[in-house]
Amino acid sequence: MMKWPAQRLTTGSKKSFGMYDEAAKLDAQGADLIHLEFGRPHADTPVHIKEAAKAALDAGIVHYGDFRGTLSFRQALVEKLRSFNGLDYGVDEVLVTNGLTHASFAAFMAAIDPGDEVILLDPYYPQHVGKTELAGGKVVIAELDKADNFAISKEKIAAKITDRTRMIVLINPANPTGRVYSRAELQAVADLAIAHDLLVLSDEVYEYITYDQAQHVSIASLPGMRERTITCFAFTKAYSMDGWRVGYLTADARLMPAILRITMTDVTHVNVFVQEGARAAVEGPQDAMHALVEADRRKRDIVVQALNQMPGVTCAEPEGTIYAFPDISGTGRGSQELAMAILQEAHVVVESGSFYGPSGEGHLRICFGSESEARVSEAMDRLTRFFNTL
Repeated sequence: MMKWPAQRLTTGSKKSFGMYDEAAKLDAQGADLIHLEFGRPHADTPVHIKEAAKAALDAGIVHYGDFRGTLSFRQALVEKLRSFNGLDYGVDEVLVTNGLTHASFAAFMAAIDPGDEVILLDPYYPQHVGKTELAGGKVVIAELDKADNFAISKEKIAAKITDRTRMIVLINPANPTGRVYSRAELQAVADLAIAHDLLVLSDEVYEYITYDQAQHVSIASLPGMRERTITCFAFTKAYSMDGWRVGYLTADARLMPAILRITMTDVTHVNVFVQEGARAAVEGPQDAMHALVEADRRKRDIVVQALNQMPGVTCAEPEGTIYAFPDISGTGRGSQELAMAILQEAHVVVESGSFYGPSGEGHLRICFGSESEARVSEAMDRLTRFFNTL
């Protein structure tokens, strides 16, 4: 019998998007589900971004382009990186990708050799497990400090570093916890990376989505980190461009050729007229983006206030992202069991905390960015009725 599939695909990583698959079955039956499981924005892409992509098509921007991304787009990104992130990169140190998922996949494939160890901070994003394993690496889990709202623990990371450790992966602001890491927390990671000569992969897709006094800091901006950090960005969340599949990464000139070899091989380059739309997002008015973040803040407040009034539930206020990560351990139910019961009985789709690693057990992830304010409020009413009957 023919051998199928390749051995590297028989990994232990999750093969699905959690509750999304279960919800699809009820969707097909016509159930009125409120989707708070999938990390996508509710709003439409701003008009000026769509118009720029249309204009590019009309102008005949339809042929092959630069493997790294169009020069004008990368120039715009260089200026954004300097003004917003405090990062000084040249145009040849910026690579346009098909979303952040593609950016991080290319980074894993370029950096990880078979047997290399990659440290993920638990709770983590499940796709990073699969990418590590596809590259031949081994996932090593370092727990975040659950007692301190999932803060970074330098001691717990240090305890996991071995001679085979190659990379530490960060998500900042953090999915699923909603934490925005402080400069001091990032400095702790930087100290370890420098001391042990490690790479850091920093997923910063939620860079604009911070609330109140929280401020996003790019770890690559810290002393000694530019040359050892691959930072991945996307337009998905803040500009409501999830279906456009456009993002980018930054890396030191020494690291970029290997990453570019991966992206040239798997996609050649990103759709050129989509890049014109994304350039308009960077260079154009930011009013729509700020309005989206403000709408997310209002929905966050609705969700946190409601959750903290439900029996057996407590919820820290997310500092960023579009996720709440309530503690449901007071209910005495496991997170997967509870998420399934909520789906079946309340017709609200949330994700189990255990989907994001062992430290996520006892929690649910609730995406308040994926539905309108009215639907989020209705979801909280349904959850209130559900928890009051447990």
